[in-house]
Parts: sequence; structure tokens; C-alpha cells
Amino acid sequence: MKRNDLILGVLVMVVWGLNFSVIKLGVNEIDPLLLTALRFSLATLPAIFFVKKPNVSWLYLIVYGWLFAIGIWGMATWSIQAGLSAGMASVLLQMNVVFGLFLGYFLLKETLSINKIIGSALAIIGLLLCLTVTNGSITQSGLILILCAALAWSLASITVKKAAPKQVFAFSLWAMACAPIPLFLMVYWQSGSLPFNTLSTQLNGRVIFSVLFQAYPVTLLGYWIWNRLLISYPLTMVAPLTLLVPIFGLLGGALFYQEQISAVTLVASLCVISGVFVGFISFKPFKKWV
Repeated sequence: MKRNDLILGVLVMVVWGLNFSVIKLGVNEIDPLLLTALRFSLATLPAIFFVKKPNVSWLYLIVYGWLFAIGIWGMATWSIQAGLSAGMASVLLQMNVVFGLFLGYFLLKETLSINKIIGSALAIIGLLLCLTVTNGSITQSGLILILCAALAWSLASITVKKAAPKQVFAFSLWAMACAPIPLFLMVYWQSGSLPFNTLSTQLNGRVIFSVLFQAYPVTLLGYWIWNRLLISYPLTMVAPLTLLVPIFGLLGGALFYQEQISAVTLVASLCVISGVFVGFISFKPFKKWV
């Protein structure tokens, strides 16, 4: 990988890792789903007026948009509001790799390899260790929500494979445009008109920064650079960069919120991160078990 592209890739991982702390900054002030709705509203407007709709079915756009915006980031944002620390949210979201492995195996008939089995086992051990954490960085509801987000990420990846879009950025942009209205409706269904009536008084500098940071550096710029790297280099060269996300997520939580990283938390995080890393090592795959 060229040096400048590597630097850009690492910077995107820094932004994505710190994003969990920025999300926490916003959910401390307003409804998590409303925060997510505002994020994707700004990420798609007015950019969508300058990008032509990709040549894929509306069904794929809607399904991916809902999984990505509502399933992944709606649930991840909600998990932080439900008490999950920003650092642990960034770590546990990596469980999408494990879910994706099993979904790919059962739904897409993909093969399993030694490294994927070992990596999944390590990640699951890390997840089980998280259940023993008692320092307040993990809550039951937060854990369930972040695992829902990880599962949604895996389903979103399968949707992309099925859609096979040629214009990746346009596909992402138009798909995300399908999410804000359902998110606003979910907020109204849960809490009525109160979050909307109080929004003008809650839009302080912290909330505005949180929304803008998530909409532009994280979503538009970050995914544009990431997709460009995916097109330019082999997946095995680019994908390991994502292992930096939970590292910067943990550091961001510790730096900005003094989130505790206990021995158990550290071991659990290392198990999850190591499991994802081992999954990238190439071994001869097993045939599908019958």
C-alpha cells in the first residue's frame, strides 16, 4: 500500500474509533435515535442531489439503508445511551465478523477455514468475558443492543454482496437516504412529540458537534476513503486496518470520559481483537460440513 493511502487509512480508523466517544457526547443530551436520524439527514442532504442513483433495485437500497443506519448505528448509539461505555461499544461491534462468518456459512454456503474457526472462538471467549465485567462499563441492555448492531452489520454486508453495486459511494449515499424518515418515526413512536419539541433547546454546541462529526468526517469522508482503498487494494491488505478502530475507541473513552479499562476488560478486548486478526490469516479452508 502506498504511504499516503496508508496514512489516510489510519486516519480514518482514528476518526471511526473516536466516533464512539463523540456519539456519547451527543446521547448525553438528546434521544439516541433522534441523534442518529440527524446524522444521516445531514450525511445525505444535499449530497444526494449531486450523485446519480445507482443501477440497483430500490429493495436493496432500502434494506441496506435500514440495516446500516438503523440496525448498526441506531442500535450502537442506543447501546451507549443504555450505559455501555464508548470503548466497549467499539470493541463489541467487532463481533460482526463472527456473525458474518456463520451467516456466510449457512446462507451463502461459504467455506470455513482453520483461522476463521480459531478467530471466532477467541472472539466468543472475549464476549463471554465481557459478561463478567462489573466496573460499570457494560450493561445488559447495552450489550444486547450492541450485539444487535453487530448482527445488523453482518446482514448489511450480505445485502451488499447480493446487490453487487458498481457505484459503491452512490449506493451507500442513496441507501442512507432511506433511513432518516423511519428513524424519526421510531422516535415519535417511542417518545411522542417531546424529543422534537425540546430539540431546539437541546441543540447546544456539544450536540451540534456530535451530529456534524458523525455526518461528515465519519460517514461521508470516512466511507469515501474506505471504499476507494477497497477498490485500489486487496481486501486482505485493507481489512486489517479496522483492528485499529477498537483500540482508538478504548483510548478515546479513557481519555475523554475516564472510562476504566480493568484487567478483565483488557483481556476481553484483546480476545475479540485477536480473534478478528486471526480471521485474516490464510489457511486451507474446510469444506462445508454436512
